[in-house]
Amino acid sequence: MAKTERLDIPGRSRAQWLPRLRMDRDAFGSFAESFARWMGTATFLIWMTVLIIAWVIWNVVAPGAPDPFPFLFLTLALSLQASYAAPLILLAQNRQEARDRVSLEHDREVSAQSRADMDFLAREIASLRMRMNDVATRDFIRSELRELLEELDSREPEEKRKHLA
Repeated sequence: MAKTERLDIPGRSRAQWLPRLRMDRDAFGSFAESFARWMGTATFLIWMTVLIIAWVIWNVVAPGAPDPFPFLFLTLALSLQASYAAPLILLAQNRQEARDRVSLEHDREVSAQSRADMDFLAREIASLRMRMNDVATRDFIRSELRELLEELDSREPEEKRKHLA
């Protein structure tokens, strides 16, 4: 039976002449981050500047320079570097944004839990204060005992009179 292309079955007629490249996304992402971090350093900028100045001087001064005045090869090299650097920097920014999003969500959860804990503690303190209003304090008991003692002292002379009479 002859092999026929079927349009009703998706993905069956994929060209297999190119090998399928599988990469760990985290490994490549961490490479992109380290590369973007390195390109943002003063060391990289200084060495890049030194290399470009040396290239220009060499091609202006040296006889039979491989890259004369319009410096087409230098322009091509810098364009190639920029074409690779831009996607790597964007990938690094996307990974940082994803980490920031996870961190922000965690901070929100911690904040919500802290808020719930503070609300619970505020309710507990309010209930303790309400219970403390019903509890007799030391000063209240002293004042009540003084009043009872004064009342007993005032009754004592009347009872002595009754016993004498």
